[in-house]
Amino acid sequence: MWQYFTLKDVRVIGHYLGVLVMFSALMYVLPLITAIVFGEWEPAARYLLAAGISLLAGQALRFARIQPARLNRQQALAVTGLAWIVLALFASIPLFMSGHYQTYLDALFDGVSGLTTTGATVITDLEHLSYADNMFRFMMHLLGGLGLIVVALSLGLLGKQNGNSLYTSEARSEHVVPNVMQTTRLISRISLIFILIITLILTFMCMIMGMKATHALLHAFWIAISGFMTGGFTPTSQSIMYYHSFPVEFVLMVVMICGAVNFALHVEIWKGHLRDFFRDLEIKTMVIWLCAMAIVIAASLSASASFSDLPGMLRRGLFMIVSAFSTTGFMNVTSNELVTVFSSGAFLSLAILMAVGGGGGSTAGGVKLQRVGIIAKSIVATIKETLAPDSARVTVTYTHIGQQQLTQSTVKEALTVFMLFVVTYAIGSLAGIAYGYEATQAIFDAVAMASNGGLATIVSPNMPGGLEIIYIFMMWAGRLEFVTLLALVVEIVVSLNPRRHRSRSSR
Repeated sequence: MWQYFTLKDVRVIGHYLGVLVMFSALMYVLPLITAIVFGEWEPAARYLLAAGISLLAGQALRFARIQPARLNRQQALAVTGLAWIVLALFASIPLFMSGHYQTYLDALFDGVSGLTTTGATVITDLEHLSYADNMFRFMMHLLGGLGLIVVALSLGLLGKQNGNSLYTSEARSEHVVPNVMQTTRLISRISLIFILIITLILTFMCMIMGMKATHALLHAFWIAISGFMTGGFTPTSQSIMYYHSFPVEFVLMVVMICGAVNFALHVEIWKGHLRDFFRDLEIKTMVIWLCAMAIVIAASLSASASFSDLPGMLRRGLFMIVSAFSTTGFMNVTSNELVTVFSSGAFLSLAILMAVGGGGGSTAGGVKLQRVGIIAKSIVATIKETLAPDSARVTVTYTHIGQQQLTQSTVKEALTVFMLFVVTYAIGSLAGIAYGYEATQAIFDAVAMASNGGLATIVSPNMPGGLEIIYIFMMWAGRLEFVTLLALVVEIVVSLNPRRHRSRSSR
């Protein structure tokens, strides 16, 4: 039965939100240092101010409850659900003050896009953005990709007793190791090691292309974060086209695929369990899915004059397939080419790739390959049950971080989230159509927002404010995979119903 939020609940939730807001001030440290190093004093003042506002606001929220209690499931959902939008509100302050956004709503859009690792942007004059502001955009990707709760738990900021409830409420259910604290720290360690290695490789490549050492290092660091966190932000409006380098694109394809793989499976590789890795349901589903979609897109692109040659198709088409599948949003074609040069079949196929997304427990968005695999297994189970004798007991097993048996609850969860994504895609598509956009573009961008995919054709500084608000909500809901957010909304609605309060108090 639904319970309403009491004053005690609100105070506890406020306390932990305050902790997270204070913790978010860490996002401003590296941009502040960058501003000082490069003598960008105006951005330095902005990030110093933003850090101060976050610390003061967070401390004020913490006073809501002096002695924090152990969070129950209801409170954990509220803390997690609200944290993403509350932190985006604070992150939007230095962005808006940069002068590269027409309205505060635009800055909020990029704040939500950055933290949810969507990667769509409405920034203006990106080429003249300061080093500090660019650094901040990728710090949002880093924090959001790892997970606000994951990073906070790994630093011990939310208490050991709250680990399980907060970890699962952030759309995560798998433990890399048995202990939640150790799991969150291992996730952070794996990510930072990957980013460091890729940064070194890309720095060397950029220097070979003629970039100055400092410029090469910054670009390499930024796109390494964006690639592994499957974020999609880039330091230039040309996205990956800016580098005009197939080796860079190839490295980024590898990085995006790694980012779209479940962190638990990364650990299997590190342990040398290659057999378990390749037998895993997610990996099998990924290979089959990508091969099938690559054939469909290749057949569709072959009819286009721009992709009639095999090298062009491999370089541009394959990169876009990986970018869409991993929900990163990097592009080696322009938005205009995506609409005009790509055939309608290839265009919508990219949307389908974004809709499905990458692995569960990864930085990718979308429905997730694990759920698609489970739904496929449930179809197989249904067929087996239909063909089997009445006395037979049909069981279906699969490999995913060990041997698993298909259960009704697992299938129910997968189908529920799948349907919630589909409904959201439909609502977003209808909203885009209602604002006068072409149906295919409306569908494409709706899928990109809800799946945190980043590839977008409608999103721009001149998009309607109402549609911008809808897209913000879709990015937020998609990052939380709906269940947490819907549960939070229901709890708030119930809390606003005075009849429920009176009926409970009279019992």
